[in-house]
Amino acid sequence: MRHLLLPVLLVLPACSPQAAERAPAPAEQQASVHPVSGLEVIPLKVTSLGKTHTFRVEMARTPQEQAKGLMFRTEMGPDEGMLFPYDPPRVLSFWMKNTVLSLDLVFIGPDHRVINVAANAVPYSEASIVSDAPAIATLELNAGRAAELDIVPGARVDW
Repeated sequence: MRHLLLPVLLVLPACSPQAAERAPAPAEQQASVHPVSGLEVIPLKVTSLGKTHTFRVEMARTPQEQAKGLMFRTEMGPDEGMLFPYDPPRVLSFWMKNTVLSLDLVFIGPDHRVINVAANAVPYSEASIVSDAPAIATLELNAGRAAELDIVPGARVDW
């Protein structure tokens, strides 16, 4: 009889009101992993010309994640992006091979300030898109977003 009761007793705590009170509310259960890429998603803030805008960006940390980037993706939300962090800082070079979306590439210096913005990168192009100075990261946004939000050299980027 004890063997039959044990499974029932193990299930009861999950049905108790206390267990339900400890469960996070739906708003707290924000996905921290992108459903398409499987990459970690973090908040990123850009402050430029007195205005701050928050994005949710996918973190492309490994060489494999960075090599794939946004290739083959057909859509990205207006407040989404992908961040490519690098350590140590270096002059960065990107291309748009196999990238369907037109993008703005925002190059970020060691002081977390925008070095330069390569706006409206051409899909599928194999031309090099280069940072003007050593950078610690590149932020990829939908084409035109940098201009819409006045993201210009000198803007502050925090993640």
